[in-house]
Amino acid sequence: MNGDLDISKVDDEFESDSFEAMSGDDNDDKHEQRSKKKKKKMSKYRRHTSYQIQELESFFKVCPHPNEKQRLELGSKLSLESKQIKFWFQNRRTQMKTQLERHENAILKQENEKLRVENGILKEAMRSPTCTNCGGAATPGEVSHEQHQLRMENAKLKYELDKLCALANRFISGSISLEQLSNGGVGSQDGFTRGTSTFMDLAVVAMDELIRLAEVNNPLWIKCSKSERDSMKHEEYTSIFAGSRHPGFAAESSRETGLVLINSLTLVETLMDTNRWAEMFECIVAAASTVEVISNGSGGYRNGSLQLMQAEFQVMSPLVPIRQVKFLRYCKQHGDGLWAVVDVSYDVNRESQDLKRLPSGCIIQDIGNSCSKVTWIEHSEYEGSHIHPLYQQLLGSSVGLGATKWLATLQRRCESYRTLLSSQDQTGLSLAGTKSTLTLAQRMKLNFYSGITGSPVHKWEKLVAENVGQDARILTRKSLQPFGIVLSAATSMWLPVTQQRLFEFLCDSKCRNQWDILCNGASMENMLLIPKRQREGRCVSLLQPAGKHQSESSMLILQETWSDASGALVVYAPVDVPSMNMVMSGGDSANVALLPSGFSISPDGSSSSSWSDQIDTSGGLVNHEKKGCLLTVGFQILVNNAPTTKLNIESVQTVNNLIACTIHKIRAALSIPA
Repeated sequence: MNGDLDISKVDDEFESDSFEAMSGDDNDDKHEQRSKKKKKKMSKYRRHTSYQIQELESFFKVCPHPNEKQRLELGSKLSLESKQIKFWFQNRRTQMKTQLERHENAILKQENEKLRVENGILKEAMRSPTCTNCGGAATPGEVSHEQHQLRMENAKLKYELDKLCALANRFISGSISLEQLSNGGVGSQDGFTRGTSTFMDLAVVAMDELIRLAEVNNPLWIKCSKSERDSMKHEEYTSIFAGSRHPGFAAESSRETGLVLINSLTLVETLMDTNRWAEMFECIVAAASTVEVISNGSGGYRNGSLQLMQAEFQVMSPLVPIRQVKFLRYCKQHGDGLWAVVDVSYDVNRESQDLKRLPSGCIIQDIGNSCSKVTWIEHSEYEGSHIHPLYQQLLGSSVGLGATKWLATLQRRCESYRTLLSSQDQTGLSLAGTKSTLTLAQRMKLNFYSGITGSPVHKWEKLVAENVGQDARILTRKSLQPFGIVLSAATSMWLPVTQQRLFEFLCDSKCRNQWDILCNGASMENMLLIPKRQREGRCVSLLQPAGKHQSESSMLILQETWSDASGALVVYAPVDVPSMNMVMSGGDSANVALLPSGFSISPDGSSSSSWSDQIDTSGGLVNHEKKGCLLTVGFQILVNNAPTTKLNIESVQTVNNLIACTIHKIRAALSIPA
């Protein structure tokens, strides 16, 4: 706060004056001495300078609850005591809370006045109601349960009529929609039009379906005896909700419940904000945007919010194409601390998309301590004929793009955020240094994702070579950092080893020289560790050669790792020492060149050995008795600094040798036959 006094000194003075008043001493001399002492103390009070206030305000925006170490750093920088820093932040938080309360009160007053006016209008209208059919007097009343059911049934019939329109579009030129049939007109924008009321009707029906599917004892769900996960009875679902599967489309339906370290309001805001949603689920959502906001909700919150969105879903392998889908997202509050967010595809014309998102979403219930109980439901139909056999079982399970994948990702990300806030003192870096390092690691991770997943922009080509499997892929793209043409190469395979065993081996710095060519045979050790979880295995680290090899190397390795129930990731990139020192000091990481490589590990999608029994270690379909996991290996190399340079055979051979050598070393270290 501008011009704040040191509260600690004011408190000391207040206690001193109160004690003397209680003694009952009315002597004038002592009173005069006390007055002189008070004036002397007051003369020592100084207001904070403009520079101090500016720095404190800047830090408050980043961290409103500084710890002892941060307070000492600020005090040293601003020539203030730690206690002064502490009380300034206390006062600033109090002021912020007061301002928010005033703002909320003002909004509530406006809403109250609006409701009062609307109430007056309704009362006036109810004094002389008329029937819309005959024009005579009518008796007002509430909407009955039967009327509500009829409205829901009407929305379902509209949905079925849309499907008939889509079927008719296959046999006639042009496009037919529900509005065209009801209005007698032909011609629509984008081949499919809907009114706001139709959008809302579809969203309400989808929300009702989601709530019913989330019921604990709903007979539509059966629990698998081996995986202990819920699976849907599709025949019963079709009979209850009057749906029909498109010929040639596969279905995935799953339900998962768990605790998440985030409160309901924050999670709802994250889901309804496209950018925050894509950031939270970065390993699933490749891109997302809001096409249209149909309703902003009521009361300044997301209750009743409805928007039309489009997104691209990805799987960590070049063998699985990107899934593009347009859908409605509807948010509704069902009680105190109880929210539901549902998605449903709005375009039933299957000719324009290979994925239909049936009512899917989550039920969020606050349980206190900034935690929520989340029930996640995923239900979709997709074109499965073009999916590689290696990933068909995974995508049909809950860990591919199902409820387990979404909920595990949400739990991991929320736990990482909370761990980062509580582990600042353990890194040895300043707040700016930690933030810059994490920003660089985030860019490295997103760059790696784009280098191993399917792309609607760049086309993957098969890499034909004897020393790699038939499923190796390459693509080229222009890059700004580093500047030039970058060649990405990736391949996926099944290995007869568990996800946890493979992840622990790849994360072990002592074993790194057994597979990483960048180590040049030297063992590695952690130079920096930023934990993203209380237990090991989820962190951002900086690796350097161990022992005598430190002085011989001018390169470090930046690495990020994570693992959860739906998969694991190990991504790394070489960085030079001067650039990394600049980043750890809080400098801008945008100009640091990165060419990330790494591994993505996924379960094979089997709840028993039935799937792994069909796949060999090179991706072929033979018999095995062991359970295993799917491994995707990805590398990136700079072909040339000139953006117009064409791909040459030497670059292809280089990346081919990198993949082949790395896979061979991993197999040898884990005693997996080639």
